[in-house]
Amino acid sequence: MVIPTGTILVIGAGSIGRRHAENLATLGARAELIPWRCFQRDTVATRRDVAGMVIATETPVRLDLIRLCADRGWPFYVEKPLAWRMAQVAEIRAAAEPVARRSMIGFMMRYHPVVRALAAMDLSRTFRFHAEIGHDVRKWRQNWRFAESYAAKAEGGGVLLDLCHEIDLMLALFPGLRLHDVRSLGHAGFPGVDFATSLHLSAPGGAAGSVAMDYISPVFVRRLALATDQCRIEADLQAARLDVLTASGQEQRAFPFERNGMFLAATRDFLALAAGEDLPEDHLRPRFDRMRATNDLIAAAWEARKFTGQIEMDL
Repeated sequence: MVIPTGTILVIGAGSIGRRHAENLATLGARAELIPWRCFQRDTVATRRDVAGMVIATETPVRLDLIRLCADRGWPFYVEKPLAWRMAQVAEIRAAAEPVARRSMIGFMMRYHPVVRALAAMDLSRTFRFHAEIGHDVRKWRQNWRFAESYAAKAEGGGVLLDLCHEIDLMLALFPGLRLHDVRSLGHAGFPGVDFATSLHLSAPGGAAGSVAMDYISPVFVRRLALATDQCRIEADLQAARLDVLTASGQEQRAFPFERNGMFLAATRDFLALAAGEDLPEDHLRPRFDRMRATNDLIAAAWEARKFTGQIEMDL
């Protein structure tokens, strides 16, 4: 594995920024963690030792950082989601163009072993699909309060943006998805913030399906279900298990899985791209220049939300 000779700046010192800095160091890269409140653009722009940047800030401030990377020729790894409005996505994409082929976006669930196994299967006869993720937002992290977080903001917050990996996974498995409808539930204390959202989609081949996400489920749920005319496929991403049910029986596959392994795999690819290495072709690798469909779909879905009711939840 080739490691860039310079420093990888990690901007944003929250839990995800600290994870990235630790993983970079584990892989042998020189990482420098800079809290957003301490970031000084003019000072950073003059540095000659920078080999790339990990952008782990809140979503609204990423455009300027990506512009800086493009101006300086630094590859970047930006956390998801990229933005929440279509115009923002287009502006960031244009700004990133000079370094887009060497950069990545943090859809690390594409490195999940179950997702890799699904992507290797013939899914062309699928007629129905469903992805679901749910988790009680009050139980996410120790000493963390929803009301004080990025997620509680009407602009750039909410569950659709926060838990958008499943949207990306459905696009990875079924390229060309079309969005038909988005329904959300809100909360009286947080106007404009979605706490449960469902997307209704269709694939070019005719398959219809949905992606559902919520901040409410008392038990952490992360599952995919696909139906074909030959089998039913059930994937539990939390348990790293894949079940294939046919008329003749059931096949169950379990995969070795540790969550940070996905982050490490993504970081290895980013370091290789930053070092200018030619990587083997991998259509699941979330290279920035290949992720337009995902970024567009997430933003289009956020803009299309229709609130149909409210949930009652003590926050």
